[in-house]
Amino acid sequence: MAAFVTKPAPDFTATAVINEKFEQVSLSNYRGKYVVLFFYPLDFTFVCPTEIIAFSDKIEEFHKRGAEVLGVSVDSQFSHLAWIRTPRSEGGLGQLKYPLIADITKSISANYGVLLEGGVALRGTFLIDKEGILRHITINDLPLGRNIDEALRLIDALQFFETHGEVCPANWKKGDLSIKPDVAGSKEYFKKANA
Repeated sequence: MAAFVTKPAPDFTATAVINEKFEQVSLSNYRGKYVVLFFYPLDFTFVCPTEIIAFSDKIEEFHKRGAEVLGVSVDSQFSHLAWIRTPRSEGGLGQLKYPLIADITKSISANYGVLLEGGVALRGTFLIDKEGILRHITINDLPLGRNIDEALRLIDALQFFETHGEVCPANWKKGDLSIKPDVAGSKEYFKKANA
């Protein structure tokens, strides 16, 4: 089953490095929480550690929102562990605060539509809701690093919609005007936004 917004996120079970130990991780075990699942090309590369570290440095912001972060690449768990044990000053990850999943068979990357013919994954970011439904997909080409704050903003927007039933316009962030999803309600928004 391919990844598609509004459909259940493809489940998987794989080995992950968590606190420098190897553990089996299943996406379905995260049901009841929001999940930011992200793919990156390869360990010991250049843009990848900047993203992986940025997610780790902001993990408390994700946890405040009831969200977990899972990183995936086509490398083995042994490569992940070696990279985690490499100091940041030497291009390593240092201590990592979320699971790094080994997709050595490349099946997870293929199911999420990010696997390139050369065998590495594009920079895919997938937001999965508490029911396991895929709500957002962004896929970057290899040289383009992602914005971690945008992942947080999308969780905020989804949670706002779930709580209030109102939709979030472009560049929306917590505290901004939202739109009631009907003709009269939308006019109210446009009146305020263009006053």
